[in-house]
Amino acid sequence: MSASHFVEKTFKKLIPAPFTLAVLLSLLTLAIAFVFTGDRSGDSAVQILEFWQSGMWDPALLVFMVQMMLILVLGHVLVLSKPVAWLTSQLTKIVTNNASAVIIVSVSTMLVAFFNWGLGLIFGAIMARKVAEASQERGFKINYPLVGAAGYVGLMVWHGGISGSAPLKAAESGHLASLFPGGDPALLAQLPDSIPADTTIFASWNLIIFGVLLVLIPLVLYLVSRASGTVPVKLESQEKVSFKLAVTGAEKLDHSKWLKFIFGLLLLSAFFASYSEQLLAGNLTPNMLNFLMLCLCILMHDSFASFLKALEKAIGGAAAILIQFPLYFGIMGIMRETGLVADIANFFVSFATDVSLPVYSFFSAGLVNIFVPSGGGQWAVQGPVVLESALKLGVPLNKAVMALAYGDQITNMLQPFWALPLLAITNLKARDILPYTLILMLVGILVYVGGLLLI
Repeated sequence: MSASHFVEKTFKKLIPAPFTLAVLLSLLTLAIAFVFTGDRSGDSAVQILEFWQSGMWDPALLVFMVQMMLILVLGHVLVLSKPVAWLTSQLTKIVTNNASAVIIVSVSTMLVAFFNWGLGLIFGAIMARKVAEASQERGFKINYPLVGAAGYVGLMVWHGGISGSAPLKAAESGHLASLFPGGDPALLAQLPDSIPADTTIFASWNLIIFGVLLVLIPLVLYLVSRASGTVPVKLESQEKVSFKLAVTGAEKLDHSKWLKFIFGLLLLSAFFASYSEQLLAGNLTPNMLNFLMLCLCILMHDSFASFLKALEKAIGGAAAILIQFPLYFGIMGIMRETGLVADIANFFVSFATDVSLPVYSFFSAGLVNIFVPSGGGQWAVQGPVVLESALKLGVPLNKAVMALAYGDQITNMLQPFWALPLLAITNLKARDILPYTLILMLVGILVYVGGLLLI
């Protein structure tokens, strides 16, 4: 039995469904909090349970949840539009075997995810599905779980890209100080007003690291594809959406290309009128991205009827994430209120130097991401610790921010939370793709750690 087959079978036996994993992580976090923080903070079991439930329904986090759900849903709707469908079909035509499948899917997915993580996630899922359908129709064999893993690799580069939560928030004027309410005046005096995106996302070293991954990840997938087996793909046919040829009365408005075009242009005009200054400054926010994607969705679909039909499909693919968000918010509440996040970060930085701090921050962020799979949420709870440590040791703040971003994104290859839309679209299971994403995670760790040491 080959090593890849052994790992695959082991994962299938040991890894539960993502919702079950979220429940197990919740129980583990509660147990750790009871054992390690009760005596120090005086937190009783009842109080820790209160932290848990209050985290689930934190109003600010629920707003964040809606923003993230809209990024996923609107990204999915955009991918289902005719222009993007044409693009995916053209890319699929190039695929002739297992090796070309993983290369084309991974490269295109990483490029799209660097622009927007939600769009990249859905694009990668659609590409993997389209490749599987082409395999079935044209008779060539692929390793479908490996192709599915290739469609998920955008989540290991997104936080260093244009939609990265930590660098985007750090670029907002006054945001850094807001992370330290009532903080030490001496510490606040050292904080800049913001960390510009051209020193993080658009820094030459960050773009070089992304470029290295853009070459190395497809190469690794290619090598794995040569070593792993292939089988014919058998997928259930997807229901084709068809509209009535003849519409009457008010239905004509639902199918009117002119009405959707006028409304789409109005939305686009409002977008540029509201956010032109932020765009010129290179700043993006979740609301800006959602507004832009809504504009594009309306413009790129044939009509409101087409848009709404795509919306119905997209919402179904995101349903599993919706119900898991509160569970992870509860974990976040426990870790924040009991100080577990600070404990993890401080453990790594307690023996750090100015050279090793970014590497330790990277690994601590990767560990925290397993329990808090939300880049924005993790930045809110771990960002202050990383920034304060960087100031104390004289580490450039832009480097510290990106170290956290890199660590947060790399363990997405181990944490299947964000893979749920992809799994829904491809009909794969988390245990199918995890053996391969684990290999990619190890490769990514080497690249990111090497990059942090060389910067």
